[in-house]
Amino acid sequence: MQHAQQGHDPALLDGSALRIGVVHARFNAELTDALAQSCRAELQRLGVADDALRMVGVPGALEVPQALAMLAESGAFDALIALGCVIRGETYHFELVCHTSAAGVQQVALEYGLPVANGIVTVENETQARQRVDKGAECARVAVEMANLQIQLGGDEVAVAP
Repeated sequence: MQHAQQGHDPALLDGSALRIGVVHARFNAELTDALAQSCRAELQRLGVADDALRMVGVPGALEVPQALAMLAESGAFDALIALGCVIRGETYHFELVCHTSAAGVQQVALEYGLPVANGIVTVENETQARQRVDKGAECARVAVEMANLQIQLGGDEVAVAP
């Protein structure tokens, strides 16, 4: 997703007609709150109305996919955004959380045919995490662009060339 805005169609970044759901993990709250604020500010800048935005907090990165699935199941959203911060510790738990949460986020996108921007940052330390706070804004742009692309291409019924 890095440099996602390069070469894009500006019309795809109009969020004024979109409904967006955001799930953010509360673990590492100072960092995830900053990600969520960055995301919300960018969604507003892209024209997503406050009443078309649903922000949901969950305990940690492992719970993000389940909450995304709940939002997707509702059918009320054009795109979803996953936010969280996983910082490496001294055990294998870091790898488990990173892989499991990423696979779960991708599974929701594929299962529901719904754009899901993955902003669960995985870093070695808090300094790296602070440097990636803008990932929230980047995910906002990706979600809006992909939701508009899906609408432009006809929703779930995208024809694949042989």
